[in-house]
Amino acid sequence: MLYQFYQAYTDALTPWRDLAMGFADNLQQPWPGLPQSRYRRGIAAACKLFAEGRLHHTRPDFGIDSIVTGNRAVAVREEKVRVSPFATLLHFAKAEPSPQPRVLLVAPMSGHFATLLRHTVRTMLPEHDIYLTDWHNARDVPLSAGDFDFDDYIDYVIEYLEVLGPGAHVVAVCQPAVAVLAAVALMAAEEHPCVPRSMTLMAGPIDTRINPTSVDDLAMQHPIEWFEANLIDCVPPCHSGAFRRVYPGFLQIAAFMMMNLKRHARAFARQYEHLVEGDEAGIAAHRAFYDEYFTVMDLPAPFYLQTVERIFQKHELARGKLVSRGRPVEPAAIRHTALLTVEGENDDICAVGQTLAAQELCTGLPASRKFQHLQTGVGHYGVFSGRRWAAEIYPRLRELIWSHNQP
Repeated sequence: MLYQFYQAYTDALTPWRDLAMGFADNLQQPWPGLPQSRYRRGIAAACKLFAEGRLHHTRPDFGIDSIVTGNRAVAVREEKVRVSPFATLLHFAKAEPSPQPRVLLVAPMSGHFATLLRHTVRTMLPEHDIYLTDWHNARDVPLSAGDFDFDDYIDYVIEYLEVLGPGAHVVAVCQPAVAVLAAVALMAAEEHPCVPRSMTLMAGPIDTRINPTSVDDLAMQHPIEWFEANLIDCVPPCHSGAFRRVYPGFLQIAAFMMMNLKRHARAFARQYEHLVEGDEAGIAAHRAFYDEYFTVMDLPAPFYLQTVERIFQKHELARGKLVSRGRPVEPAAIRHTALLTVEGENDDICAVGQTLAAQELCTGLPASRKFQHLQTGVGHYGVFSGRRWAAEIYPRLRELIWSHNQP
C-alpha cells in the first residue's frame, strides 16, 4: 500500500505546488506602492522551493542536438535501433558519420534514467559512435510484457553487442559492471564473433566485500525476505504497468537522500539564498542537478531482488559461483578483450577496490591488456560526469578504445 499512499500524496500536493509557484511569480512582479524587499523575496523563494521539490517519473530529453568536431558543428539525432519492453537501444547518429569505434554505453538500471549519463555521452560522442541502453520505467511496462530479472539484463547486453556487430567496445557505468562482465565472459566462452574488443568497468560493484560502504552494509544487515517485504510494492492502477511488482524510484531516492542528508540540506539552503539574491547562475546550477536527481524510475522487482541477493549478499561473481540460465560465468574465459577499470577516490557508493577486483577475476587476460585508473578527488558521480571525468578519465578511456580498435 506504500505506493498507493505515495501516489495519493503526490496527487494531493500537485495543485498546492502549482498555486505556490503562481504566488511566487506574482510576488516577483512589481506592485504599485510596494517596493521589493528581502522579506518579500524570501517568501517567493520559499514558495518556489516548495513548488520545485517534487519527483518526476518521465525520462527527460538528452538534449544533444549537435556536437563540435574540429571547428564544425555536426547535427546529432537519436535513433531507436531496437525497442524492447524494458529498454530501447538508442543510437546517437551524426549527420556526417565517419569511421569511428562503435561503443555500447550501458547505463545503470538503478532508480534514475539513462539521461544521468548525458555528460558521458556528450564527452565521448565527437570521437566515438555511441549506442546506449535506454532503460524504461518499469511502472510504464504492462504486465503482459512479462518480468525482467538479472539474467534478462545479461541477455540484453549480449543482444545489443550483437546488434553493434563484431569489433565493438562496451562501457559499463556503475551497477551494470557485473552484468557486462558476465555477458562478455559468456560470449568469450562461446567464442562469439561479437565479443567486444575492449571493456571498461566504471565504479561497479564487482566485489562488495572489499571496503564495504553503507550501501553494502545495508544489503548484509537484512535477509532478502526483508527487502521483499519492505521495499517491493505494486504499481497503482493509474499507470500502464498497473499491479507490476517494483522497487519504487521514490524509495530509492529517499535512501540516497538520507545517505547525504546534510549535504542536500545545505544545497537547498544555498538555493534559497540564490533565489533571494537573484543569483541566476547559482539557481540554474542547482536546478540542473536536482531536475535530473529528482527524476526517478521504478525497477522490476525480480531484477532488484536478484541483484541484492546474488551480487551484494552472496557475491556470486566474485566467488566464481555466478550462473546465468545454466551457463557458468567464468571471467577467466576472456582472453582478448582489453579491460579498463575506473574508480573514484572518494566514492561512497562503490568504494575503491570493488571494481579493481575484475582484474583478478580475468586471469585469462595478459597484463598488457589490463588497465586501471584511480581518479583522485572525485566521488561516485565524478567518475562519469563533470570536469575531471572529461579532463582526466575520458582521455584514458579514449586511448584504450582507439588503441584496441583493430583486431
